Amino acid sequence: MAHTKPRRIKSISEFHRLRGLPKPEHPLVSVVTTDDFTKLPDPIAMNTVFDFYFIAMKRLKGVKYKYGQMHYDFEDEGVLFFMSPNQVLELEIIEEENPGKQSGWILLFHPDFIWNTPLAKTIKRYEFFDYSVNEALLLSEKEELTLSGIIHNIRQEYLSNIDKFSKQIIITHIENLLSYSERFYHRQFITREKANHQILERLEKLLTDYFNRDDLAIRGLPSVQYVSQELNISRGYLGSLLRMVTGQSTQQHIHDKLIEKAREKLSTTNLSVSEIAYELGFEHSQSFSKLFKTKTNVSPLKFRQSFN
Repeated sequence: MAHTKPRRIKSISEFHRLRGLPKPEHPLVSVVTTDDFTKLPDPIAMNTVFDFYFIAMKRLKGVKYKYGQMHYDFEDEGVLFFMSPNQVLELEIIEEENPGKQSGWILLFHPDFIWNTPLAKTIKRYEFFDYSVNEALLLSEKEELTLSGIIHNIRQEYLSNIDKFSKQIIITHIENLLSYSERFYHRQFITREKANHQILERLEKLLTDYFNRDDLAIRGLPSVQYVSQELNISRGYLGSLLRMVTGQSTQQHIHDKLIEKAREKLSTTNLSVSEIAYELGFEHSQSFSKLFKTKTNVSPLKFRQSFN
């Protein structure tokens, strides 16, 4: 499945056709529910790239999915996930036992629908579009009702007579949906404290082990991409979690661990600043000294002198 070339769906009309749905009422925005579908996606279609935004709330009884390397069960809670244009959605049914009634909805809207509106710019700040399905939003019943109410309003608006107010009203509903989703994600970071604490523990161990290696000079500094891949979570989710818990970005967290190791070397070894910079993966000692001073307000040499 991982090696299957993704199928690109270029328009909302094409999505409707592939899922056996009538032609969309509006070419650039559509709401569909599981009751609307007349056929399930074939396995190839489940490895998909959309040219439009795709927001889905799923509750699939008796069906388990594989997304990337994670198994995911949509039965216990309503699950909301987000895809922006050009992202790959790779899903594979791995278990289907006595499948029951499926429920949920999908909101599709094309970038052209929000072109030249404030949402076209602000939508880029919603980091959950970069989260993986296994980092999706788990909704309480009350939260699910709130979002489903907004979705109902969007559908009702474009099913009514389209006039000069319709587009802005629909966009306002989409903005409300995204704002509520952001609020609920923040709630999830708090209520899933144990799981998030385990992620932070794994992050600390990963960085400690990395900076204790003898081949740092060859490997260089760990990147945000490397760290997120090793933790098997997306860059966006890790960054959001760290900012929520620590107030820092992933890059800032990496730099903090680096400075911690630099302080240790400066205070316990006779290595020169240039040698320490090299051992910590810096090509130029000036870059190391600049970062160290930014983080500690003193130069590496002054920090070392404070121990003498």
